[in-house]
Amino acid sequence: MVNSINFFLLFSLLVFAPFCHCKTKVGDFLYPQFYDGSCPRVEEIVKSVVSKAVAKEPRMAASLLRLHFHDCFVKGCDASVLLDSSGTIISEKRSNPNRNSARGFEVIEEIKSALEKECPHTVSCADILTLAARDSTVLTGGPNWDVPLGRRDSLGASISGSNNNIPAPNNTFQTILTKFKLKGLNIVDLVALSGSHTIGDSRCTSFRQRLYNQTGNGKSDFTLDQNYAAQLRARCPRSGGDQNLFVLDFITPVKFDNNYYKNLLANKGLLSSDEVLLTKNQVSANLVKTYAARNDIFFDQFAKSMVKLGNITPLTGSRGEIRKHCRKINT
Repeated sequence: MVNSINFFLLFSLLVFAPFCHCKTKVGDFLYPQFYDGSCPRVEEIVKSVVSKAVAKEPRMAASLLRLHFHDCFVKGCDASVLLDSSGTIISEKRSNPNRNSARGFEVIEEIKSALEKECPHTVSCADILTLAARDSTVLTGGPNWDVPLGRRDSLGASISGSNNNIPAPNNTFQTILTKFKLKGLNIVDLVALSGSHTIGDSRCTSFRQRLYNQTGNGKSDFTLDQNYAAQLRARCPRSGGDQNLFVLDFITPVKFDNNYYKNLLANKGLLSSDEVLLTKNQVSANLVKTYAARNDIFFDQFAKSMVKLGNITPLTGSRGEIRKHCRKINT
């Protein structure tokens, strides 16, 4: 149980944290009814394609959620992550966080194709990504929320931004928090959005150092439960097996819930970037304990933080474009 002082601190952070008014610049707003007149079936169509994809492969829900995150943390939520390399564009798909791991592009293209038939040149790929992330959360048992819409698509990509701005599994707590703050997100958003690791997989290469050489002394991470570490070593050797997949939440790997936080309290968080939420900062540790105890508080904050994530420097008004195909700019 958190004591009364810590509870008041958490209450203040959760209640008084700055909420998204979704204003991007004077005269331009994101709002859920943006397509009501121009493409009223947009949410129905997106959900239909995402539902089919997740039913076929449950892991796709986490992949689509991650794609949105990796988009917003680079140049804002502008679908730059979807662009292939061409001309002067170097694709973000080649970056360290995305290479051999970012996926779900074909689902986004299927949604785009369906929407182009329904309402041509209307719905942006950036809004598709944002809606798909929400639908992936709901389909796996997570919270629902209204998605502000009206983003437009970028005319370029930033592989350097992708390499430098996206939090990495081996980053320190302070580095991760700084990367969030640079995007207008706070420590509450960090802990709540990390809860998306309640679904999905991670590759051996993303956590190998925890098993064999966490601090350069040839020993495993002492904050990792040693029985759990032994199970992981069976399929994640010192060398080789880089692409071997492991569920991020071994209790309910395809269900969106608060078991992620319960795993952290049991020293069974898979990634170093997960476990540091508990071990390196008292405020984040108290949030982990709160979300582990109260699924409803976690769900409420996750929804609020996802709206804030989706509002990171979008292109609106006449900036950017509405791509016809999400993987390339219009010619």
